[in-house]
Amino acid sequence: MTDTSMIGRDAAARGTSGEVLTAFLKLGLTSFGGPIAHLGYFREEFVTRRKWIDDRGYADLVALCQFLPGPASSQVGFALGLLRGGRLGALAAWAGFTLPSAILIMLFALGASAFSGPLGAGVLHGLKIVAVAIVAQAVWGMARTLCPDRERTGIAVAAVLAATVLPGVTGQVGAIVLGALAGTWMCRNGERALGGELHFPVSRRMGVIALILFFVLLAGLPIAVALIPSQALAVVDAFFRAGALVFGGGHVVLPLLEAEIVTPGWVSPDAFLAGYGAAQAVPGPLFSFAAYLGMVLGPWPNGLAGAALALVAIFLPGFLLLLGVLPFWNSLRVRPAAQALMRGANAAVVGILGAALYDPVWTGAIFGPPDFALALTCFAALMAWRCPPWIVVLFAAVAGAGLSLI
Repeated sequence: MTDTSMIGRDAAARGTSGEVLTAFLKLGLTSFGGPIAHLGYFREEFVTRRKWIDDRGYADLVALCQFLPGPASSQVGFALGLLRGGRLGALAAWAGFTLPSAILIMLFALGASAFSGPLGAGVLHGLKIVAVAIVAQAVWGMARTLCPDRERTGIAVAAVLAATVLPGVTGQVGAIVLGALAGTWMCRNGERALGGELHFPVSRRMGVIALILFFVLLAGLPIAVALIPSQALAVVDAFFRAGALVFGGGHVVLPLLEAEIVTPGWVSPDAFLAGYGAAQAVPGPLFSFAAYLGMVLGPWPNGLAGAALALVAIFLPGFLLLLGVLPFWNSLRVRPAAQALMRGANAAVVGILGAALYDPVWTGAIFGPPDFALALTCFAALMAWRCPPWIVVLFAAVAGAGLSLI
């Protein structure tokens, strides 16, 4: 039975799965720079341009997905697809955003490396530089909406400090927790959040089923592997566990994957590192690295079958958790206490993005005046000239290649 409180959205506001697929396919082909940059691309595309969601609702989704294990940017994309096009829309969002990078990394596994030599390194560096502009645009836009007063500005600054002092997942999750707690104390007198009223087509019963399935698979797959001598089952178990036990996704999943895949001898250390390097040169989520590993696994299943198993298994836990939490979170967030908590958490998200703008985005891309000039040009193109992000990405890639020849 569908929970009607989850489906209060006007039918005209709904889109089709084809519309969702088209939007996310464009992003899957152009979203370079890692999960933080992806959130900037998403905001520009779905908050500013398409207006599928407002800044409050978007920041709420970001905060929620930062709390949950799994690939945060892909979870945000999955939720946006679910909001716009229902269950088929969620699958379309995942496919459109993920398959381009998965296909490219699978081609690399077959020997097609397009990012070798100085020219290729220059293109990759240009893509890192444009990520600086994308994240700066996101920080500026979200700060104007989500930090309009002294209290929330203070929370954002404190989040920057927390994320800087405690780098990695600990700082990010800690900043959101502290921001949420500070919000319950400092943001109770804020305006009632009329925007961001999100209604997902997910019933409470479906949410409970998704949570049960997540925990059954997490606990049951290792037992099944011990009882049934199946390499395919072992592959699913390894990638499911890696996806289930990491917060934030991206680079954080690499140590887990190395322990699950390299240690048992399924993939050599050299092949693992080569695939990781190639994953930096493709758009979309870094979790698509799993498709490469599935292709080059030593024992069968490998090739296309291994890539498909690995790709689905590593994304599945994060999506099950998201489906399980969404119906309950959506009903709680409209209460005054929950709204105060989310105001604080949203301000902390701005702070986290600000900290990430410096490290790793800025520190990993800006090494001299030419890099700074290119980043500033890309930022002006996005903010002042309103150029489409994909055009700015292409420009930065070409400019990066040019800088490598100087």
